[in-house]
Amino acid sequence: MAAALSQAWHVYAPDLRGHGRSDWPGAYTLALLRGDVLGFLDALELPRVAMIGHSMGGAAAYLLAMRQPGRVTRLVLEEPAPPWPRVPRVPARPPGPLPFDWAATRLSAEASDPPESSRAGLAAITAPTLIVAGGPDSQVSQDRLADMAALIPDARLVTIPAGHLVHAARPDAFLSAVTGFLGG
Repeated sequence: MAAALSQAWHVYAPDLRGHGRSDWPGAYTLALLRGDVLGFLDALELPRVAMIGHSMGGAAAYLLAMRQPGRVTRLVLEEPAPPWPRVPRVPARPPGPLPFDWAATRLSAEASDPPESSRAGLAAITAPTLIVAGGPDSQVSQDRLADMAALIPDARLVTIPAGHLVHAARPDAFLSAVTGFLGG
């Protein structure tokens, strides 16, 4: 996606802590992820950006847009963790080396019991927002994604039946939705 989007925009794709090539500090909260993204923007002296976040990265993105509404010009949330309580699914650790710090799965537990302020804060998002839902094959509650879209003042919801990894399973449809939104 970064290569395709870079045809029209400057694209930065940081790895969140514990993922990809980032450090594995062992401390993981959504507030820390939000702070990491804000620190990244500050370090690059990017005062206002369009932001795309997937899954927990989507949660970090909407939390940043709540707290720093002037920093986000447009917001794309692909299958974000919705800020409503849910029954946590604690997976067993897969065998062998992993491309991320297994301790980062603690974020799932936090996302399963978010504070009420996370839901209430959605109304503070001022950026036009696109929420991309993955449809019935996703483990994310599609009803809660619709609820998020209803609470964010300038949000629209698009469903691309692909499961949780919309950008990977249906890249052309995802790219079309995102570029149409970002260019609008």
